[in-house]
Amino acid sequence: MYHNYITSLVLAGQVIAVSVDYRLAPENPLPAAYEDSWTALQWAVSHSDGQGSEPWLNDHADFRRVFLAGDSAGGNISHNLAVQAGVDGLGGGAKLRGICLIHPYFGRKSEHDVGKVDGNISGGRPEERPGVDNRWLYVCPTTSGFNDRRMNPAADERLWRLGCDKVLVCVAEKDVLRERGWFYYETLGKSGWNGEAVIMETEGEKHVFHLFEPSSERAVNLMTRIVSFINQEFV
Repeated sequence: MYHNYITSLVLAGQVIAVSVDYRLAPENPLPAAYEDSWTALQWAVSHSDGQGSEPWLNDHADFRRVFLAGDSAGGNISHNLAVQAGVDGLGGGAKLRGICLIHPYFGRKSEHDVGKVDGNISGGRPEERPGVDNRWLYVCPTTSGFNDRRMNPAADERLWRLGCDKVLVCVAEKDVLRERGWFYYETLGKSGWNGEAVIMETEGEKHVFHLFEPSSERAVNLMTRIVSFINQEFV
């Protein structure tokens, strides 16, 4: 499913994509996914001097225009990688231009906000910490809770250092995570970050609808917006 979508995105945008097969919870709880994704990003940008292990990246990738993108948990990971890039740098002269967060998973607005995604993801286990979804507890049992900066951007004092120029946040009207995408967008705008953030909302659709109906008009419009975001000119 993801392979087909990425292939379509590569074709539509005329871009080079590196897909990260990070380790999954519960066998490999967080921060494994963050660590694997950062390692993959570092491997990719190691080709920026033309001396990397993959000749195709050496010869064809433009590391002055690096983008990160992901949906759901992948959106969260993309954000966290961009923060780390802003703090630690990418190295090798690579430039992170933007991130695209599609229906991203972040925490609630407050400790008293009633979540809508708990369900039985963790086997029906009741919440153990205020303001935190069971889903987050399931993948990150060592979390500090509501103030864990990996899932709550408002708790991250480094947010203003987000290491890219532009951010596209995509939300869907009927997605249970819609409000969290808006929360991220609004929080980023207040953080002191110097980049430009835009948000796109798709009416009448649910979480990651673009994967299940990629040829639908709304899914095509979403991909068109993503491609435009990636290919826009930077000053």
